[in-house]
Amino acid sequence: MSNPLLPSLESVLRDPDVMEILIDGYNRIYVDKRGVYVDIPTPYQNNDHLLAEIMAMASTLGRQVNEDHPIADFRLMEDGSRIHVVLPPVSLNGPVMNIRKYLRKPLTLDELLGYGCLSEDMAQFLRACVLGRINIGVCGGSGAGKTSVQNILCQMIPDDERIITVEHSAEIRLEKKRRVALETRSANLDGRGEITMRDLISSATKMRPDRIVVGELQGGEVIDMLLAINTGYDGSIFNMHANGPRDALSRLEVMATTGNPTLPLLAVREQITTAIQLLTCQELMRDGTRRIVRVTEILGLQDDQIQTQDIFEFRQTGYRDGKIIGHYSATGLVPRFLTKIRNANVEIPMHIFEPHP
Repeated sequence: MSNPLLPSLESVLRDPDVMEILIDGYNRIYVDKRGVYVDIPTPYQNNDHLLAEIMAMASTLGRQVNEDHPIADFRLMEDGSRIHVVLPPVSLNGPVMNIRKYLRKPLTLDELLGYGCLSEDMAQFLRACVLGRINIGVCGGSGAGKTSVQNILCQMIPDDERIITVEHSAEIRLEKKRRVALETRSANLDGRGEITMRDLISSATKMRPDRIVVGELQGGEVIDMLLAINTGYDGSIFNMHANGPRDALSRLEVMATTGNPTLPLLAVREQITTAIQLLTCQELMRDGTRRIVRVTEILGLQDDQIQTQDIFEFRQTGYRDGKIIGHYSATGLVPRFLTKIRNANVEIPMHIFEPHP
């Protein structure tokens, strides 16, 4: 991949192993190569050189970034790369730029299996959950591969279903003939024209969707999504930043109540437990690998607290030669929503729930 808007980074952008480029001032540049940070020589002579390239890119894209507006987001229409820029005086390092490349060919389930991101049993289970219209939240830390997993789950949706995707920035790769993609829009310089996630979720419910797929949740749109799911849009899939199932549930509560301060916490928890049945939790491991480390069922409320149970987990047993050693295993617990999957005429063998020592 190359882009004429960033001529100094042409060769790095073409490197298929580079997932993200991080520039912390003109003389500190490194890239994410399959989960590992690698320093690269700077192509910039000084901060003025870097700033000039950023300003030229912004001008070409019709966007504003300067000392008065030092933070900006861009999406390169040619290849879909997402760019975040922070300029002085906000940045003390000089101009800072993150470029997240948009993979032209999304990862497949077979590739995830080959990379060791999950087990065959986990893949079989998740496919059955998608076909059985289980509502799934995909969570993980930064760079853990949430969008890749969400993409793969969405590809499992039957082709004859109408899917509405709602995102802050378009990342979901879904080549389905009945897919409608919606994306938020920032306000213009006069403060008008903003389209929020809440606006889009409301719009999606009026477009006769079979499923609503939501990109990364970041705020008060959580409650809109939960209400939409609870009005009959089963089989929804969303993603969010969280470091585990408990953290995900806590963040859902915080986002919902912050955006809707008069809403009682117990009411939020009731919406969560009726809307969401399953969470997958990913990690970017210290050896650079990305794994689904936990697949967790949301059971419901008990004594006003959300109850969960793990269905699958990754069990680390050691660390040798820079590599994490471990294996995936079922916990021995069978999901309570299994009947819903079978009622959808989806077969799921019971042996996948047997734990491995």
